[in-house]
Amino acid sequence: MSLLSVRDLHVHLGESHVLQGIEFDVPEGGVTALLGRNGVGKTTTLRALMGLVDRRGSITLAGDEISATPTHRIVRRGVGYVPEDRDVFAGLTVEENLRLAERNGDARYDLVYDLFPELRERGRQLAGTLSGGQQQMVAIARALLNDNRVLLVDEPTKGLAPALVTQVADALARASELTTVLLVEQNLGVVQRVARDAVVLDTGRIVHIGPARELLASEEMVHRMLGVGHAGDRP
Repeated sequence: MSLLSVRDLHVHLGESHVLQGIEFDVPEGGVTALLGRNGVGKTTTLRALMGLVDRRGSITLAGDEISATPTHRIVRRGVGYVPEDRDVFAGLTVEENLRLAERNGDARYDLVYDLFPELRERGRQLAGTLSGGQQQMVAIARALLNDNRVLLVDEPTKGLAPALVTQVADALARASELTTVLLVEQNLGVVQRVARDAVVLDTGRIVHIGPARELLASEEMVHRMLGVGHAGDRP
């Protein structure tokens, strides 16, 4: 069953036709990876789903049309978003960043601190003084605090040291047991570990949909569609 469905989605940014009628489904449960070379529209797709850019087409969440729904109402309907640039509040503490993300009185702090125990230890530290990896933990933790129906996660391991990549992959695997995840990720080792399905974008169009394992098992397909030589090692 598809939790999130996209049909004939178009986005123009300035004079660029970034998304050109893309269509794909995100099945309920597990991780669907949205893959492609740099600059093909992956981040724009997530931003369109969140209502952060003007878009035309159909987006349904659990059968309900949300293409005209403003961002704050999409969030209230249970869509969490972890942006590529993390967007932590640098002048607030870790605890304050997390409290701001609460949507109700049922925040899952036990889960967050189990996945990222360092955040409990650094609760009173200003988020702006954290390392890039620690800020990424805060960004993911904010999305996991609430019982979201789907998480949109954009490049969570970008620029991270290998040990932190493994920790983030662990968090994504755990999150996928609790909710549906649409993941943009360039580290194919992470994709290989956590993703069940794969959707590949190329210059604003969908060029492949299928099981992630089958895609990553084909060096020819990985090279042709993603521009890399192989899927890489598991984190």
